[in-house]
Amino acid sequence: MPQRILIIEDNKDLAHLLELHLRDLSYDVTLSFEGPKGLAEAESVDYDLIILDLMLPGMDGLEVCRRLRKRPAYTPILMLTSKSSEVDRVQEKPTNGAP
Repeated sequence: MPQRILIIEDNKDLAHLLELHLRDLSYDVTLSFEGPKGLAEAESVDYDLIILDLMLPGMDGLEVCRRLRKRPAYTPILMLTSKSSEVDRVQEKPTNGAP
């Protein structure tokens, strides 16, 4: 059974490019383009990895991550961002107990 990856990314070109390459590597990929819909998808299916953009319509990626980390299931989350300033990158400490 292929590993399942959820991509929550509002840039559809980037999302489809990631999907194409991951499918070529035999991953089962699901796309979501908005924060609330991505959160609902992540809560309804057990994914092996979530690729999450920080800037999303409806709910930002940090809030999606916070809500997912309150669940007992632990799915690795890879955060994507186009933000480049140090203040943006170090916005706050992780909420899951990591240093």
